[in-house]
Amino acid sequence: MTVTIYHNPRCSKSRATLALLEDRGIEPDIVRYLDTPPDAATLKQLVAMLGISPRELLRRGEQEYRDLGLASAELDDDAIIAAMASHPRLIERPIVTHDGKAAIGRPPESVLDIL
Repeated sequence: MTVTIYHNPRCSKSRATLALLEDRGIEPDIVRYLDTPPDAATLKQLVAMLGISPRELLRRGEQEYRDLGLASAELDDDAIIAAMASHPRLIERPIVTHDGKAAIGRPPESVLDIL
């Protein structure tokens, strides 16, 4: 089954994760998620595969996180997913998927557990 990486080439962890895969002879499908943002359904699927809440997939250091008030406990999962779909910089990176499983490449070696 195909290995996919949700990749931001400007991110050092994303580049390191991609290099780790390629060094092992894996040529993943590369989704440059800032250019082609995942829709809400895809984000829900990724969250389920990761076994985390949508809030755990948020990058809290981004300006959009503050601007959109995403720290508010009143926001439900659908609101968090909608924010990430509209503002893909909010999505933690990189995400690697394989065979119905997913892992966040922080550290990059953590993706090896799903391969």
